[in-house]
Amino acid sequence: MSTTKIENYHSWLRDAHAMEKQAESMLSKMAGRLEHYPDLKARIEQHIEETKGQLELLQGVLDRNGVDNSTLKDTMGKMAAFGQAMGGMTADDEVVKGAISGYVFEQFEIANYTSLIAAAELAGDTEGARVFEQIRQQEVQMAEWCLTHLPSVTEQFLVRDAASGVEAKK
Repeated sequence: MSTTKIENYHSWLRDAHAMEKQAESMLSKMAGRLEHYPDLKARIEQHIEETKGQLELLQGVLDRNGVDNSTLKDTMGKMAAFGQAMGGMTADDEVVKGAISGYVFEQFEIANYTSLIAAAELAGDTEGARVFEQIRQQEVQMAEWCLTHLPSVTEQFLVRDAASGVEAKK
């Protein structure tokens, strides 16, 4: 039995909601652990607020399309974020690995929203496509920030790590 483009679109809307719940959880845990990297922490906290706004926008698209978000998918996303946070806490270079992971996750979100824009257009949801373009632009800006600042985060880590008695990992 073939799945319709509307059914796929609705499934992907649920996926996007779960992805943003995962992002919110992951970013909150990262920001809460950062102590020695104020620029990174400030940008992550800014993106947490953007992510909360994105969740509201997504909920509007879900509601307008009569689609319930998936509690299971949201829960699984939060569990994945928890696992990522726990894994990062054990790394001696937590801040660098977190910054790299953040950049990769932003690219994942950009790809998802690019696909959702096309799906929304084919499903006739022009307002959804507009919302996804707005969200994608925020993700692009965050990805660019991550890429631009990754060298300085790495340098700060290396300098801190080389200093005796100075914590570097977070």
